[in-house]
Formats: sequence, structure tokens, C-alpha cells
Amino acid sequence: MAKKTRLTRAAETVGAAAGRATSTAHKVTKAAKVARKEFEALTKRFEELARDVKKASKRVQKQLR
Repeated sequence: MAKKTRLTRAAETVGAAAGRATSTAHKVTKAAKVARKEFEALTKRFEELARDVKKASKRVQKQLR
């Protein structure tokens, strides 16, 4: 069997590093998508609570008149 040249070994190292970088990028992308969905859900809930507070304050002001 032929001996591997330094160029071949270097190419393997570069390829492995590229594979790890790609894998990490996919994991980060997946985590970002999950974080975005959670953030949107929290934003929606916050807006609902803000509306509820506004309605409640209107009711209280009406009762105080």
C-alpha cells in the first residue's frame, strides 16, 4: 500500500476541520431557530399581558369616576 504524502495528510486534517465547522454551524443554526420561536412566543405573551393591563386600568379608572 502506498505511503500517504504530507499533502494527503494535510488535506485530511483540513477536511476534518471543515466537517467539524459545518457540524457546529448546523447546531448553531438549529439553536437559533429554537431561540427565535421562544422569543416570538414570549413577545406575543408580553403583548397580551400589556393589553390586559391596559384594559384593567381602564376598568379601574371607570370605577373611580
